Amino acid sequence: MTTSTGSKYGTGQRTVTVRVNGRDVTREVSTRTTLADFLRDELDLVSVHLGCEHGVCGCCTILLDGHSVRSCLMLAVQADGHAVETVESLSGNPAELHPIQESFAEEQGLQCGFCTPAMVLRTKEIIETGRELTDAEVRHEISGILCRCTGYQNIVNAVQSASAKLRCGAAGAGCGTAATDDSTGGRH
Repeated sequence: MTTSTGSKYGTGQRTVTVRVNGRDVTREVSTRTTLADFLRDELDLVSVHLGCEHGVCGCCTILLDGHSVRSCLMLAVQADGHAVETVESLSGNPAELHPIQESFAEEQGLQCGFCTPAMVLRTKEIIETGRELTDAEVRHEISGILCRCTGYQNIVNAVQSASAKLRCGAAGAGCGTAATDDSTGGRH
């Protein structure tokens, strides 16, 4: 008995409902559509950047149920029934930046901006753990996203700044003095 490639690998359509940036979205999608393509092409969420499309660069990182995933490696049908966050979810008002976005701008944690949406979302996930991290620990936590421009120190500074802002209020004041991470000479 011969089976066609299409029936063997499932080139059909499926209806999915995904909670994207706080709102439920129901669409008919091809079973082969990646989550990245679904977000970019179907929902016009162009902050999801496609770099390598092999899961290596991490620039397509989004949050799925609050955890980082590479959207180029995941199918849209796998996100059915789950919550997805892209960087567009951070600020309800496009004229105002989220404290994480502010910190990336203030600390010059971006240059070309290609990895920035992924870095910002990873920062959100890191901060939501509630742990205070050393600079070396932050470097480890963001190591799955490649940046070809910054050398990472300003990104580490941005993560630490955002963490302080969100922990201590928008001004970042009232938390005491910043400690120094002896292993990198940076602050935390």
